[in-house]
Amino acid sequence: MHSQILCSGSAAVVASRRMRNILGAVLGRDGWMWKTHEVKLINTSSGGTVKIGEISYKLKTPQNPELVPVKHISDSLPQTVAQHLRWIMQKDLLGQDVFLIGPPGPLRRSIAMQYLELTKREVEYVSLSRDTTETDLKQRREIRSGTAFYIDQCAVRAATQGRVLVLEGLEKAERNVLPVLNNLLENREMQLEDGRFLMSAERYDKLLQEHTKEELDSWKIVRVSEDFRVIALGLPVPKYKGNPLDPPLRSRFQARDIYYLPFKDQLELLYTAGPNIAAERVSQLLSLGTTLCSQESSNLGLPDFPVDSLLPAVHVLNTFPMLSSQQLVQRLYPYPSILGKDGCRAVEGVLSRFELLDSRRQPAPSAIVNVSMAKDLEGHADVTLRAVDKDVTFQVPAGSKELRPPSSSSTFISTPSHSQLIAEMMQSHMAKDICLIGAKGCGKSVIAREFAEMLGYSIEPVMLYQDMTARDLLQQRYTLPNGDTAWRPSPLVTAAIEGKLLLLDGIHRVNLGTLTVLSRLLHDRELDLYDGTRLLRWDRYQTLKEQLDFSDQQLQERSILPIHPSFRVLALAEPPVVAASTSSSSSRGQQWLSPELLTMFLYHTVSPLAKAEEMGLIQGLTHNVPQEAAEQLLHLTHSLRKTNDPTAQSLASSLSTRQLLRICRRLSQYPEESIARSVNKACLSRFLPSLARAYLEKTLANCSIEDTPYPDDTHDTSCTVKDGVLTIGNVSAPVYNPNEKIKVPDVLFYDNPQHMLVMKDMLKDFLLGEHLLLVGNQGVGKNKIVDRFLHLLNRPREYLQLHRDTTVQTLTLQPSVRNGIITYEDSPLVKAVKLGHILVIDEADKAPTNVTCILKTLVESGEMILADGRRIVSDAHGAEGRPNTIVMHPDFRMLVLANRPGFPFLGNDFFGALGDIFSCHAVDNPKPQAELAMLKQYGPNVPDATLQKLVAAFGELRSMADQGTITYPYSTREVVNIVKHLQKFPEEGLANVVRNVFDFDSYNKDMREVLIEALHKHGIPIGAKPSSVKLAKE
Repeated sequence: MHSQILCSGSAAVVASRRMRNILGAVLGRDGWMWKTHEVKLINTSSGGTVKIGEISYKLKTPQNPELVPVKHISDSLPQTVAQHLRWIMQKDLLGQDVFLIGPPGPLRRSIAMQYLELTKREVEYVSLSRDTTETDLKQRREIRSGTAFYIDQCAVRAATQGRVLVLEGLEKAERNVLPVLNNLLENREMQLEDGRFLMSAERYDKLLQEHTKEELDSWKIVRVSEDFRVIALGLPVPKYKGNPLDPPLRSRFQARDIYYLPFKDQLELLYTAGPNIAAERVSQLLSLGTTLCSQESSNLGLPDFPVDSLLPAVHVLNTFPMLSSQQLVQRLYPYPSILGKDGCRAVEGVLSRFELLDSRRQPAPSAIVNVSMAKDLEGHADVTLRAVDKDVTFQVPAGSKELRPPSSSSTFISTPSHSQLIAEMMQSHMAKDICLIGAKGCGKSVIAREFAEMLGYSIEPVMLYQDMTARDLLQQRYTLPNGDTAWRPSPLVTAAIEGKLLLLDGIHRVNLGTLTVLSRLLHDRELDLYDGTRLLRWDRYQTLKEQLDFSDQQLQERSILPIHPSFRVLALAEPPVVAASTSSSSSRGQQWLSPELLTMFLYHTVSPLAKAEEMGLIQGLTHNVPQEAAEQLLHLTHSLRKTNDPTAQSLASSLSTRQLLRICRRLSQYPEESIARSVNKACLSRFLPSLARAYLEKTLANCSIEDTPYPDDTHDTSCTVKDGVLTIGNVSAPVYNPNEKIKVPDVLFYDNPQHMLVMKDMLKDFLLGEHLLLVGNQGVGKNKIVDRFLHLLNRPREYLQLHRDTTVQTLTLQPSVRNGIITYEDSPLVKAVKLGHILVIDEADKAPTNVTCILKTLVESGEMILADGRRIVSDAHGAEGRPNTIVMHPDFRMLVLANRPGFPFLGNDFFGALGDIFSCHAVDNPKPQAELAMLKQYGPNVPDATLQKLVAAFGELRSMADQGTITYPYSTREVVNIVKHLQKFPEEGLANVVRNVFDFDSYNKDMREVLIEALHKHGIPIGAKPSSVKLAKE
């Protein structure tokens, strides 16, 4: 409890004295008044002593001084922190291990590090994640010159060398991994894989009196240092997500609740950080944070406010005192994105109580006026922002390339809302890492690229996927040519060392237990890697260098590297689904923005563009698009976006800015195209549920967009190859001259108008440089169309078939072992990229969408990182002088085939996850006339009457499937198989042969009756009984 300062002589003092007398008996001497402790460092000839209050600790000289934390202690220690340090010192003197528990944020780790710095102890830090195994804690096997042996990991190193083991994130580790440490915690004993046995110091010393050291060594007994301690840091579960503590593990720790610093201490910190801000405003912001962390707020279901991020926020506010407090709060706590209506109302209630609802009164900064290299500070840029009516200049970190003045790029059309967003990002950039939240296809990646180019950053894109492990993020194992095992740093680590802008694309996908590995990098700019390398914050590295008088070379030999001071992280994410329950494990619709993630970034929301802005964007990027068509298209899109109906929202997500640009590119090349067809194609309306389809048709009609019927002339779909030019209808393309003719597909294909129309559409998109996605039911000829299309264009293809067990690794590389060395064979994807072939990806909906989503960076930016450390880049200039790069061939294209989403198909919704980065085409069964003509070519000797019966019967079954009366969509493939049978064995009856298809349904009574009725209607006597007199006349 805190003592409050009360006016002497008032009635309150009397009341307070009475309370103290009553509570004194209950709480004891310490309960009512916090005692103040001061921290002293006393140096004597025999060595130093640290005193906190009345408790003292004798310092020892560290063996490896480079492992002692530096620059963690602040100049003025808040009393609360001093008390925490005193408590840890008591436990340390008792030889007990401690568990610091408390809300998310860097405070617990900072207190542990401050204690270790104070007592000059070496640290072994490990961040636990869901893929931590016992080998990460005890011993790991490595191969050196053909021999396998064990290397000690953090827990064993700490125990034998007398270091302090800091375990962070115990709630992230899978169950039953941490019991490995139980005996080490309790009795300081552990059996190791290589046969050695760790023994506690006292027992070892007793044995040493009776035996020699050589004897103990021959028995493989190793002494655990008496200075070994464990400090565990964890979150309280169940309040936060994670695994609860195992009782045997919990009982071995002494716990201490490390709550946020008291109001007074926090306020002093914030006052010193923001001398230009009115004191009242700072205390209002802090009061808001404290209120939103209270028990009442969490009862309302509000996530914790990231109090630790107030410090960077006050830095921003100090430079821009005119910034609206409400907008600042939304960067720390983007409540409109993470809470429903009731939650937003509650937060706004708190905001108004502390007079922070001021976004209407104070406009945001409007644009960036100028960016120039800072004269006085290397690696920084001077940025001038126009805020309200005056210009403010401030310094931000910048990259090593030359800066580019704002709005000078040919590929980036600046709109008022985007230039305001980039100006706001510049403000946040001076204080902390940023996360952009926006729906897919709204231009997050483009804004990020523009932001980086303005500041001269090189971008390091890392595409995150759901089953990514902490190793994929930080370091991966590989084998050297002689068979030795080694670690390869990931792009994230090289970006940190070289000072790039790390682009984490899709942090809403990756598992939280994996992402928290980065929390220390984001908060403290420090990182410990699996091979023992430590990355330190730039200023800490410099201090360490001066204190120990080491050169860079010496520190590098001890594997300590500095993180470049310009290094920054920019994360991209889709908006969290508000109504989703936190327990839902489905990849779509998670509330991924947890209290832990809130402390890591400042959040900016990319709002959808206004109509006028989107129009300007479209006209700027596609020059000769017909004006009227673009206006109709935007009218339709914005009327869908404004409606709150979920159906309208899902349709609007198919018409993202990215998809609109694609439609307009097509219209500018082929102005005679109908808009309605383009919209239907983008939404895949052929496979929408009937309600959604009706809604789309109604909206199209309301926006007076007419579907002009296609002229059904057959000459429009003729296909010729003449003088090296392929012409389908009125679209022509040159025929390719391949090096590998053997890979050009050749397939039996009977032309029919409908499939030729699909091919004509495909050719249009292909010439515009698009990657194509063909969606359809089974057996409608998707593979045939693609193979025929490539055959006509004379393009070699690489073929990949996906399935449930496809992983990101198998998509890109196939590992194999040759002469005892792991080598990686390129997968068809990498071959196609290298040689400029067409990659056909079949059954794309069968692989998990979190795997196929890595195709996004390949399609979008032409970049991709392979499992063996090589990377694909799109421009040859970027690859010069960089090892391990594969330049993407300009002829490379992807054609993706997938079944339509929904029952009875059992695949994943590939179109929903990735539809808007491809140009989509719906493939359907041929029309009755075309199908009849095609069947005649398959069965020239089959009587026409039979073929007509089949076509009519299957036509009716398909329309029933579309209406939902039956589930299975009968396709052309089944009819073709029936006709082939009748062609070969003409004497068999039709009723007998159709059973080849319908016997699948013979055990489903309802289905069977529907089928029999439909087939009888068309004169196919299947399952006829004497009672059925419904057979049609011959």
